[in-house]
Amino acid sequence: MKLTPKQMATLIVVVVAILAVITFGSSTVFTVAESEQAVITTFGKYTRTEGAGLNIKLPWPIQSVTILPVNLTQKIELGYFQNEDSTYTSVPEESNMITGDMNIVNIDFFVEWKISDPYKYLYTTNNPDLILKNMIQGAVRAVVGTRNIDDVLTIGKIQIQADVKEMLTESLQTNDIGLMILDVKINDSEPPTEDVAKAFRDVETAKQQKATAINQALEYQNGKIPAAQAQADKIVKDAEGAKQAKINLATGEKDKFQAMFNEYQNFPAITRQRMYLEMIEDILPGVKVYIDDSTGTSKLLPLESFTASGSSTNTESGVN
Repeated sequence: MKLTPKQMATLIVVVVAILAVITFGSSTVFTVAESEQAVITTFGKYTRTEGAGLNIKLPWPIQSVTILPVNLTQKIELGYFQNEDSTYTSVPEESNMITGDMNIVNIDFFVEWKISDPYKYLYTTNNPDLILKNMIQGAVRAVVGTRNIDDVLTIGKIQIQADVKEMLTESLQTNDIGLMILDVKINDSEPPTEDVAKAFRDVETAKQQKATAINQALEYQNGKIPAAQAQADKIVKDAEGAKQAKINLATGEKDKFQAMFNEYQNFPAITRQRMYLEMIEDILPGVKVYIDDSTGTSKLLPLESFTASGSSTNTESGVN
């Protein structure tokens, strides 16, 4: 069937209209995923940022949209890169660093980051990914340059990671390029040659042996100290008991003497006589005597022999 010129023109108009509708629809409606945000510009000037979901804008070239994976964790490898076949290639110019004690070390870092502000990421700087990598290299070299090689290879890795992350976070806050650091990890650190690596392995082995010896000594110490402490406590308590007994005895003697002295001050003659008689009783226990004090001078008149052993020879003597 041959179309007339009028029909041909109508068909062309319909096709153009359909294409225009398709083009208009495809350039005005767009979808943003959950992990993304869309930056919309009008004639090249920033207009707004849209979140996840179905969104509408004016057709191109009035408005255009750039979709960014803002919630996607991205990574930067420093000192190496991963090949398409999942193998790794070292980058010595990135990994070789000088430590604070002037040694050379190969150290690889793995940094996770994400976009925090799509507008600043797109329009504040040119190539923010490269800027971030340069910042990472600067922070890593600054931190490693303050540590000795022993810390870098062994016990200081965790603190180095924390210091690098802190320095990067402060730098990104200062420059404000729309990025944020999530994590910093040391992927590997080793001396530049095998001989040096072996020496450090030997050092690490010696440190482990030292730690084992210290732990064994502490275990022995912890087993002996309680017994020694208990013995020391017993000796101290015994000494304190003996000390208190001596104090109590001395206090009793003092009180006795003080009471006697007070009595002597009140009744000196009677007290002297009583003390005299108590002394005689202590010196001659069990001996029966008469005491004649009629002449003003005391006399002892024994009724029994001082050497008698309990015999009843009671010979009474005269009393002057």
